[in-house]
Amino acid sequence: MKHQSVSFGLALTSYVASCWNHDGDPVELLQLGSQVARFRTCLEENPKFLQEKVKQYFKNNQHKLTLSMKPDDMYSEKQMQLEAEKLKQKVNSLSLEDKQQIYKKGLELQAQQSQPQDASCLPALKVSDIEPRIPFTEVEVALAAGDTPIQYCAQPTNGVVYFRAFSSLNTLPEELRPYVPLFCNVLTKLGCGGLDYRELAQQVELKTGGLAAAPHVLPDDAHLDTYEQGVLFSSFCLDRNLPDMMRLWSDIFNDPCLEEEGHFRVLVKMAAQELSNGVPDAGHLYAAIRAGRTLAPAGDLQETFGGMDQVALMKRVAEETEAGPALRKLQRIQAHVLSCDSLRCSVNATPQQMSRAQDAVESFLQSLSRSKKERKPACPHVVEKSAPEASGGRSGVTRRLVTDPTFRPCQMKTHFLLPFPVNYVAECVRTAPYAAPDHASLKILARLMTAKFLHAEIREKGGAYGGGARLSYGGIFTLYSYRDPRSTETLQSFLRAVDWARSGWFTQQDIDEAKLSVFSAVDAPVAPSDKGLDRFLYGLSDEVKQAHREQLFAVRHEDLVDVSNRYLGAGRSTHGVALLGPDNASIARDPSWIIR
Repeated sequence: MKHQSVSFGLALTSYVASCWNHDGDPVELLQLGSQVARFRTCLEENPKFLQEKVKQYFKNNQHKLTLSMKPDDMYSEKQMQLEAEKLKQKVNSLSLEDKQQIYKKGLELQAQQSQPQDASCLPALKVSDIEPRIPFTEVEVALAAGDTPIQYCAQPTNGVVYFRAFSSLNTLPEELRPYVPLFCNVLTKLGCGGLDYRELAQQVELKTGGLAAAPHVLPDDAHLDTYEQGVLFSSFCLDRNLPDMMRLWSDIFNDPCLEEEGHFRVLVKMAAQELSNGVPDAGHLYAAIRAGRTLAPAGDLQETFGGMDQVALMKRVAEETEAGPALRKLQRIQAHVLSCDSLRCSVNATPQQMSRAQDAVESFLQSLSRSKKERKPACPHVVEKSAPEASGGRSGVTRRLVTDPTFRPCQMKTHFLLPFPVNYVAECVRTAPYAAPDHASLKILARLMTAKFLHAEIREKGGAYGGGARLSYGGIFTLYSYRDPRSTETLQSFLRAVDWARSGWFTQQDIDEAKLSVFSAVDAPVAPSDKGLDRFLYGLSDEVKQAHREQLFAVRHEDLVDVSNRYLGAGRSTHGVALLGPDNASIARDPSWIIR
């Protein structure tokens, strides 16, 4: 309840609304400390307090409904058959006059959809209403346990302490990389130290808001062919539980239980099922990752960690009869990731909590092992980059980024055959990094193309659930569609969108609206827990962000036409294409496509 998200106030309003509507006292509900104290008193006075509530509201409560559902392997086919029969029945019932009327209305709709709409009657913000400068975030950096940098950011965190640690993957052998997401998934769920997986889960619930680990690929802000790779560990807890939380991390880093085969097999099957089930909801993201795979060195690793390759690998691991080989790979990953080598930490807490947090994190770092001799990076080309100076003029953070001077982007078109009735289409273009002035123009262009061309073309006319353009921090420009009944026709729509942008068929009002839309994302509220996170992860200073902000303000009509021609025009930059969806005869005949 104390954890502040960006919609913290809205969530609290929603929390008190129901009680308030029934003449309850909203202020009393917000006094969480006294509520918890009352609850503790009830438990002390009556140890069976919760059991009695369960009996009252669940077991003995007759106001209930039991709903059973059974899966049907032929469900999709039956639905399609029913739809085909219904359509045939409706078409057969139409007279020639009815058909002509429908055709005429279709033409009218098409004409109406192609007409520009008059938006001048709507109330609107102006670009001049946007704050010209961003508030700067103060952070301090100190070294602990020898040479491990810790970033401290004092924030009004409501009595909660947020801890993060980033561990580099530079020394990890190539063949272990695909298993890093699995390692992260199971690391905090298998037990550690003297705790089995049940006891660890109980301690995590009792003492923290959760322990998480996730692989990250962080593109450089100045070079498209440079990136940082690593695992981000994150957690948060109430101030009083900080020593316990850091003790749990210490046990996980020093003595993770990576031998428990039975529970590991359960976790693998659950993870594989979750990934597989998630593809229909995030098909456009999977298509975009695959389409961008060959455009920058980071693209291949992003596909390995979070693309269709990862979905396929998890399916294979889940089907293996022996868990031993996968567990042995995780044990090898542990040696590269769970140590003080190439680790950096960050803490967000209130100023009053900082000294305690400092002691707890330093104690954690001192408990970690170090390699006896320095490991060589698995990637031959590693460049060191100092992070921007923190308050007091001290940096102390050196990021080790991977680069590939021999990398050459290449074009690839991939079709994943999947049993869906719709398609997910993505086309990616290699453009400019975050710090380049062109990045700002391309960001505005993406919003402009989405609102003024692609939405009407792909959703309204094409019948897709959604579609648009976006520019990633790493400089990959993506055109995409979501749950799209069309496939290669959508790629033609993308070409028309580029022609539209290059021709400059948009007004100053269109550009201003696109800027407002971009700034709504740039200026989205940042929770106290996430302040200073861009600096910690990407080495992105407030000064660089301010420079990018000024570049966004300065974008003009001619800049948008210029970047459209230089990056998006045919033959200008390397493109990648990916499509997820059903069998497609025209793609099957085209030898330029790889079918998976």
